[in-house]
Amino acid sequence: MFNSAVLDVVIGTLVVFLLVSTICTAIREGLESWRKTRAAYLEAGIRELLADVEGKGIARAFFNHPLIYSLYSGKYQPGSAKRSALESGGNLPSYISGRSFAMALLDIVARGPTTDAASGSPDLPPITLASLRENVGQLGNPRLQRMLILAIDSAEGDIERVRHNLHTWFDDGMGRVSGWYKRSTQTVIFLTALLVVGFLNINTISIAQYLYENDEARAQLVAAAEQTTRSGQAPTQDAATAQLFDAALPIGWSRGYGAPVVKHWQDPQSPFDFWNDVVGTVGGLMFTVFATMLGAPFWFDVLARVTTIRSTFKPAAPKAQSAPAPELAAASVTAVTTGPVLVARAVEVAATAPPLDDGDPCDHGADAATGEATSDEDLPVARGGVLHS
Repeated sequence: MFNSAVLDVVIGTLVVFLLVSTICTAIREGLESWRKTRAAYLEAGIRELLADVEGKGIARAFFNHPLIYSLYSGKYQPGSAKRSALESGGNLPSYISGRSFAMALLDIVARGPTTDAASGSPDLPPITLASLRENVGQLGNPRLQRMLILAIDSAEGDIERVRHNLHTWFDDGMGRVSGWYKRSTQTVIFLTALLVVGFLNINTISIAQYLYENDEARAQLVAAAEQTTRSGQAPTQDAATAQLFDAALPIGWSRGYGAPVVKHWQDPQSPFDFWNDVVGTVGGLMFTVFATMLGAPFWFDVLARVTTIRSTFKPAAPKAQSAPAPELAAASVTAVTTGPVLVARAVEVAATAPPLDDGDPCDHGADAATGEATSDEDLPVARGGVLHS
């Protein structure tokens, strides 16, 4: 069962999912490099965290702070209040550490939002909990003020614990931002997969049927799966693209493949089949699209597990019959060449031997006259035995 054609078809289909997922993921990464959506979502998350959605108050001061401003070039431009899947992050940073966030925010609260000679004077006293509490009320941001007061009060007089509280608050908020970004990534990958799968006509039903009927193509994909899993990593975009087209699979619209067995533009007289013409086509394409959304790492892991199962339960090849030992071979040749001599010797022994006793030699007891046991020499010749030359 585990080495059947059905399992090989499953492995071949998994290879196709892995290759298509790799291509779509690479396209998504290219779009990310162009649009910098991660930076846009980070900036939007910080604006909401600081209760400055428009980016005109404390959020602008935060991104203009020297600790944050050094992470990007150019001027700070607030993003759109409404996020989109391909939102542009412009020149903003894609990553800000929680410690940098906490230190910049505390410095803004204690020494003001403007960076000038006064705020950068070495004569300024160190930041203390008292100075923080005194300046919180000047922010004009009730939501942020309440959060800062809570972080100060829960620090129990330790300024380092205030930084830790703000760090934790930032990390919790960025978890929400990660959720936004993941959902936008899924949207982009879905649209990308829809275009790629539709353009190339990568129909799971057609591919599975083709692999089941084509031993050579099935064996080629199984070999590719074993090679990929042995390498320990998914193929690159270029390798995945080349492998997908070199596999001679039923993809593309010009080769006549697809769920519809007979295309109406090829044979207008062919009857309309709801399953092949609608369900098979749409269902097979959408199955590939949704499988692609699971991502290349997922399919690589599944492929590794399935190929391991196949190799584990694959029956061992029959062992070749070993050649006889030289001594045995020589003995066989000797026996064959001396066969007539042995036969003649056996005839000679049989002619000169004493007549056989009809009784069983083991039944001969003691001698009737002397009462002594019969000696070995007086026993009759036994039937059978080994003939010595």
